[in-house]
Amino acid sequence: MALETSPDSPAPLRVISQLMGDYITRLGAQWIEGEVAQLTRRQGVCFLTLRDLDAKISMSVTCRRVVLDRSSTPITEGARVVVHARPDFYPTNGSLSLNARDIRPVGMGELLARIEQRRQLLAAEGLFDVARKRPLPFLPHRIGLITGKGSAAEHDILENARLRWPGVEFVTTYALMQGNQAAAQVITALRELDADETVDVIVIARGGGSVEDLLPFSDEGLVRAVSAARTPVVSAIGHEPDTPLLDYVADVRASTPTDAAKRVVPAVADELHHLTQLRRRAWYAVDQRLGREQHGLDAIRSRPVLARPSTLIDEQTARVEDLCARARRSLGHRLDLSHHEVAGQLARVRSLSPLRTLERGYTVAQAPDGSVVTSIDQLSPDDEVTLRVVDGHARLRTLSTAPAPHADLDEES
Repeated sequence: MALETSPDSPAPLRVISQLMGDYITRLGAQWIEGEVAQLTRRQGVCFLTLRDLDAKISMSVTCRRVVLDRSSTPITEGARVVVHARPDFYPTNGSLSLNARDIRPVGMGELLARIEQRRQLLAAEGLFDVARKRPLPFLPHRIGLITGKGSAAEHDILENARLRWPGVEFVTTYALMQGNQAAAQVITALRELDADETVDVIVIARGGGSVEDLLPFSDEGLVRAVSAARTPVVSAIGHEPDTPLLDYVADVRASTPTDAAKRVVPAVADELHHLTQLRRRAWYAVDQRLGREQHGLDAIRSRPVLARPSTLIDEQTARVEDLCARARRSLGHRLDLSHHEVAGQLARVRSLSPLRTLERGYTVAQAPDGSVVTSIDQLSPDDEVTLRVVDGHARLRTLSTAPAPHADLDEES
């Protein structure tokens, strides 16, 4: 209903807000088509931003979480959906939103939802794990290329790769890049190149296209074939926004075919520049090392012991000579003491020698049997006695024997 208002009789804001709310409420629940631009899941409520497919119009949508969970295919951002929602107007802040009671993916949205569901299942198996990805060789001798015959992707990869490294060699296998038979042909080409031991890396390349055109590269059989390949695989499908499942399982994902050539083949100019820098760094390191060692040698040579090496020998020679002199003095002193000791012992022995007694006028009488005569009882008349004196001996014959007087014995005692 229309209100009669004028500058002199304006309507309060609350009245206008109430009328707008009543009018929007009478609109009732409607089926609305759009694209999910943003999706936020909370504990019990989900918040979506629904965007028009053609016009730049978007609106907030709220729904219970169970509404999204009961969908046959997951609802994701970018999905095309139809929503059965009732418009709600909030008079407090004048905002308008949709309260969804049912959300269904349709058309491309349903297709993307199936791909997302497949991605989640394959990711759960671990096919997209980073630990499974293999590094690319620094300079591959042969590169396997799977692409469409005469395609722009083939031209971009071959031209850019040969500009970067003229000697690079390609083994190109052609396959359909879209359509129902594309995935099967790409799998066959992949297995053929993977069996070739001379191929170091495989590139699967295709230019941009619609989601439908890129569907073969989200095929589950192709994803599993790439995961089982022993040769590193580079995915160069579409452009930067395009992300088929092949990008997740490939060892390296290139944003474009040109980017794939840059990732697989190093640039000669860059490598030569890098080698030049490394050579300079090596020469500088060697020069610095030689300078440090020369400085160390100069410091060592400047020490007194090396400036005049004979100093150490002279010191040791003087020490040896001093020790020899001390040894000679000690030995001479010891020999002198021993000489005096031997002379004393010799004098003592000589003083006790029987010859000394003989020199004083004494003689030694020996019986014929050689025994020393110490008593007259050992002799008989006419016995021969050998008389030993200091300078010889004489033979005598016994005339008679007589005992010595006691007086003489006592006096002798």
